[in-house]
Amino acid sequence: MTKVFAGALCAALMLSPGAHAATLIHAGSLIDGRAERASGPATIVVEDGRITAIESGHRAPGAGDELIDLSASTVLPGLMDMHTHVSQELGPDSYIVPFTHDAPRITLQSTVYAQRTLAAGFTTIRDLGDRHNVSVALRDAIARGDVVGPRIFTSGKSIATTGGHADPTSGWAAHIAGDPGPAEGVVNGVADARKAVRHRYKDGADLIKITATGGVLSLAASGENPQFQQDELDAIVATARDYGFHVAAHAHGAEGMKRAIRAGVYSIEHGTYMDDEAIRLMKQHGTWYVPTIHAGRFVAEKAAVDGYFPDIVRPKAATIGPQIQGTFSRAHKAGVKIVFGTDCGVGPHGDNAREFEYMVEGGMSPMDALRSATSVAAEFLGIQDRLGTLEAGKLADIIAVAGDPLADISRMRAVHFVMKEGVVYRAAESDARL
Repeated sequence: MTKVFAGALCAALMLSPGAHAATLIHAGSLIDGRAERASGPATIVVEDGRITAIESGHRAPGAGDELIDLSASTVLPGLMDMHTHVSQELGPDSYIVPFTHDAPRITLQSTVYAQRTLAAGFTTIRDLGDRHNVSVALRDAIARGDVVGPRIFTSGKSIATTGGHADPTSGWAAHIAGDPGPAEGVVNGVADARKAVRHRYKDGADLIKITATGGVLSLAASGENPQFQQDELDAIVATARDYGFHVAAHAHGAEGMKRAIRAGVYSIEHGTYMDDEAIRLMKQHGTWYVPTIHAGRFVAEKAAVDGYFPDIVRPKAATIGPQIQGTFSRAHKAGVKIVFGTDCGVGPHGDNAREFEYMVEGGMSPMDALRSATSVAAEFLGIQDRLGTLEAGKLADIIAVAGDPLADISRMRAVHFVMKEGVVYRAAESDARL
């Protein structure tokens, strides 16, 4: 039975059962995630959740075939966002949520954010930090087909130091804060660092996230100070490798960033104060950069709104946020490996595609920006054998937008067709199905 989820809320509509020989998608223009230019018209043949062929021109459907007419659209691979927080969304009340929202409420809300993300054309995400292991449960529910959303690769709870950016009790009164430890993602010393990684394995995480420096939104004075010693970082990365994890490092300040790179982290997230030495080290070690310009722009905008942030956060948001786009430009020009990531959950879920506009403003070509969220992201995750491009043998993660996003990248904010593994989750009324 085919499931169709139409519109941003992905309301489920059940179509009558049918034994289709194949689904044919008539694409007006095709961006396959690999080629330097768009091609088309083309027919994409989908069977049993996979692309079985891509043919030039528009093939007529055979008996029993289903035709999806996207001949007025540009068709692309499903998009991938490598930095999200699908269990939360920033607002003026975010700092009281730990005291007012229990795990079931947060979990149910995360399903709404997941639906918005998928409706925006993002069929795969990496989630970098949650509470209550909500993203682990959500990942599994989506994989089972119980909940609608993108496939998720998650770190579970981020790892911090006491008082660090991901210490869940920072800013709390002493009589309620307690002394969280490795199980809660707070470490002090090498033994704690190893234990925290092993707890993430026990929790069912796919990767490790650390907060190598201070952050914008934590209730602490510095947004950039280094927050781990080198031996702690070395222990985290070495232990993570034992479990097949890569390590993502939140980092704004240059010193903490460089310690993390030397330890062997896989990616630097945000990278605001990346200096020339950090760039050299990233190129030397092959470290990836996930810019999250979207989040920087969002917090800078909200810093101007009275009462949106606590007083300790507001100056950090106003100072750090606007600089990320400039850092992206320098890193791109220097040849650092860059993959698409937004930090949605800071900015609104479903708004992920704005990052493309900021990347293009920062000097990346529209095609390279799109590849950063398709073939490059698949390489980054190590799933390029099944996702990231439109080609025979890959899973049928397919989206469409009206017009030409290479001429106007903002068109990526208006995805009107979403297929994930051969199932249509969003289709505009104008997308003819025969």
